[in-house]
Amino acid sequence: MVRRPVAWVVAIVLFAEALGIAALNWFMGVVVDRQDMSLAGMDPGVMSTSSKVGGIVFGLYFALCAVVALLVALRDRAPAGFGRVLLISAAVVHGLLGAFAWGLLGVPQFVFMVVVLALIVLLLMTYDARQRPVADTPPGGGGDGGGSPATPPPATPEPVSPKQVPHETVPHETVSPKPVTPPTVPTTP
Repeated sequence: MVRRPVAWVVAIVLFAEALGIAALNWFMGVVVDRQDMSLAGMDPGVMSTSSKVGGIVFGLYFALCAVVALLVALRDRAPAGFGRVLLISAAVVHGLLGAFAWGLLGVPQFVFMVVVLALIVLLLMTYDARQRPVADTPPGGGGDGGGSPATPPPATPEPVSPKQVPHETVPHETVSPKPVTPPTVPTTP
């Protein structure tokens, strides 16, 4: 019921974020190039090019994540394999960006990152709950005492009589531990 709309919203948000990230980094690269700025003696052309390339790569990453979310919405099936890994990594990236946004940018940007993180996690969890199979029980209600076919039923311990205990395990004398002495100097952090 909620799965498809969440997948559509995640796809739209990730596409918008991909365009925004790519445009922002491209703009920063143009500003660095036109202002002829330098950081610690680096060539402004290198800084401009790296900003543009980083924006394109990061934008393509978010666009690929959006394509996975779009396919989930269209097919109404859980993402599998590489698509699932992409969405999990996008959730981790949004968590990290949210932490940086809290410290560097402010609360509105933090809230946006956390909302996108929550949407991605909701997308993953709602489809995950649907895919879990219900355990089939054999007819007649169950079998011989528990356990799944992969695990044997639990063993019941048998009582041990004193005659069965070996003499090596019975201590002949008890040794009391040495008392703990307090330190001579008080320890304060």
